[in-house]
Amino acid sequence: MTNARKPLIVLAAGGTGGHVFPAEALATELVRQECRLALFTDRRGGAYSGVLGELETHRIRAGGVAGKRILALLQSGPELAIGLFQARGLLKKLRPDVVVGFGGYASVPTMLAACMGDFPTAIHEQNAVLGRANRLLAPRVDRVATCFEVVEGLPEAAKPKAQMTGMPVRPSVLEQQNAPYPEISDDGPVRLLVIGGSQGARVLSDVVPAAIAALPDGIRNRLHIVQQCRPEDLDRVRNAYAETGTDAELASFFDDVPARMAAAHLVIGRAGASTVAEVTAVGRPSLLVPYPYATDNHQARNAHAVDEAGAGWLLPEPAFDAGSLAGRIESLLGMPVVLERTAANAKALGRPDATKALAELVMGLIPNGANGAHDEWRAA
Repeated sequence: MTNARKPLIVLAAGGTGGHVFPAEALATELVRQECRLALFTDRRGGAYSGVLGELETHRIRAGGVAGKRILALLQSGPELAIGLFQARGLLKKLRPDVVVGFGGYASVPTMLAACMGDFPTAIHEQNAVLGRANRLLAPRVDRVATCFEVVEGLPEAAKPKAQMTGMPVRPSVLEQQNAPYPEISDDGPVRLLVIGGSQGARVLSDVVPAAIAALPDGIRNRLHIVQQCRPEDLDRVRNAYAETGTDAELASFFDDVPARMAAAHLVIGRAGASTVAEVTAVGRPSLLVPYPYATDNHQARNAHAVDEAGAGWLLPEPAFDAGSLAGRIESLLGMPVVLERTAANAKALGRPDATKALAELVMGLIPNGANGAHDEWRAA
């Protein structure tokens, strides 16, 4: 395939890892399929690594517009207008075959410009509730890729466009998708993995060690805990486990989380889109404590979807204390068949094929015979 015939796909992404990671996964797959790619992101974004870091990158102005109050709208309006003007000019020059947005305010100018220009468009929603930027864009784009069967906040006009593709996961996660659930014997070791993400993880450092301390000696002595902590919490959490003689391995970052997840009997963590996608792709039971200040409470909705599928348990932060967590852990370890069944349900809920499904949706939008030439624009 000559370079002139390769389809050109523009990816619009920026902001948090939840938006950037699926863009990275899709880019990797589209490069494998010999597509040309360009990345549109905002001024504030840092340097990207991996495939995204190798792409032709255009930084445009963006403003957080969706769901804001009047004053904030007025303040961000000029930023959006400038970004829209920049994106329209770039798209007219590049003439991509498809433009794909991944949510967040950074994608708004590019996606609006693409819709105005009659370019085929798609957005990807990572959570079980449509984000504010995607809520604005959904009625205007051609396809809405989702990670859950039911997505709250999806406008009525956009529902026929919705298709569940799932949340792309890292290749290192896919390597663990066939790892069998580890057997739990009556007196054998039990491995807990505690992962918190960057926002609001302190509650896990507060509650989990206290809950472990409240367990009977016979159970606590069987536990091996791997826990991610904020750097400022490491010493006090390490001391808390040392006081009870608990076998615990702590770090602010683990570069082998997928392998540790595969080895775990139970995962305790937040309910961000990436965490939910990874724990279900590997197929492990989880206790999910949603970050209560997440926009539109989307983490609670993610956790509810897992709970409803019998793939894990939702534990609201207001009810997440040492006593309740200790009781839940003791109960579950006394019923290994429940953990095994929940692991199987998690595996059934996971979508390890999400990256390929998303790429198929995007490639399906390329007009027959298109070579990236789009000459007609709708009026702004």
